[in-house]
Amino acid sequence: MFTSVLMIEKPLVPTDVELITTLHGEDPVSFVVLMQPHGDQDRLLRALDDVALGELDEAVREVGRPEGEDALPPAERALAHSLEALRAAGGEAVGQIVEEHPLDLLKSVVEQTGAEEVIVLTAPHLVEEFFHRDWTSRARHKVGVPVLKLYAHTE
Repeated sequence: MFTSVLMIEKPLVPTDVELITTLHGEDPVSFVVLMQPHGDQDRLLRALDDVALGELDEAVREVGRPEGEDALPPAERALAHSLEALRAAGGEAVGQIVEEHPLDLLKSVVEQTGAEEVIVLTAPHLVEEFFHRDWTSRARHKVGVPVLKLYAHTE
């Protein structure tokens, strides 16, 4: 069975589930999902990304999004929804919320599970990508397996 570690920031939508569950054809796939809740440390970067992408309404709405401890319940619901969707599509799936040091956790999960790849499913983060500070760029130097970056869809 092929094992992928999947890093996400929001619940998976059907288009994303179909994409990631069909990446390896008919081969059975097991997913370890790491859900990163919104943190207040990223607020400025998220707002800059929204402005850079011309999504001014999103930049304004950023103020109302839960962060820190308040972001845990929505993240737990998003993780549960995503795991259920992956299982319904025929994959095996377990997961956890990332509370601290996402790249350290990612590395340890890859080592513990023997994962063959990491998939980062994310919204565009133009500022972080430009400076190679996004999860994908940083993970490529840390985990020792291929890291695939995919852009998440919205419903």
